[in-house]
Amino acid sequence: MIEEKIKRNVFEVADLHDPDDLDYWRDRSCVERLEAVEFMRKAMFGHDRVSERLQRVLTIAELKEN
Repeated sequence: MIEEKIKRNVFEVADLHDPDDLDYWRDRSCVERLEAVEFMRKAMFGHDRVSERLQRVLTIAELKEN
């Protein structure tokens, strides 16, 4: 599993079209790629994003007859 430690004081710019990067990810297994995506998702949105959302509540209002 990928270590979940983020250095928040480091800023790096990467070339997304770098062939070395593409070769690196093609050499990784499907599990390693999925772990990397999950790590990035947690880094962006937190560990338990679903439970932090607002709860949806349905209320039915009855109309008064005049």
